[in-house]
Amino acid sequence: MSKLRRHLNSSNTSNVVETKSLVDIKNFTGNLYESISIIARRANQINISLKEELHNKLEEFASHTDSLEEIHENKEQIEISKAYEKMPNPAILATQEFLESKIYYRKNTENDLFR
Repeated sequence: MSKLRRHLNSSNTSNVVETKSLVDIKNFTGNLYESISIIARRANQINISLKEELHNKLEEFASHTDSLEEIHENKEQIEISKAYEKMPNPAILATQEFLESKIYYRKNTENDLFR
């Protein structure tokens, strides 16, 4: 099992979307849009790693021949796909990580860019 899957299984996320307080999200950075940007970037990272992991697992079952006779349903492949479909949305995971202060981020200032 991958590191990301273990992390997802250990966290207590559910598939139910809960309303989050925008004030709480804003309080972390002082700017709501900056907080949402951080969450969006983390959600993108989670999404990319999940896609790579899923494609690597499904690649094991891929047949590289074009014969119609060899195409069949693989139950293991279907179960893997269903497991990934049941996983929480990356945006939900990223928001939860942000609210639990599990995301490291830094703010670049204009002075830092030209030094």
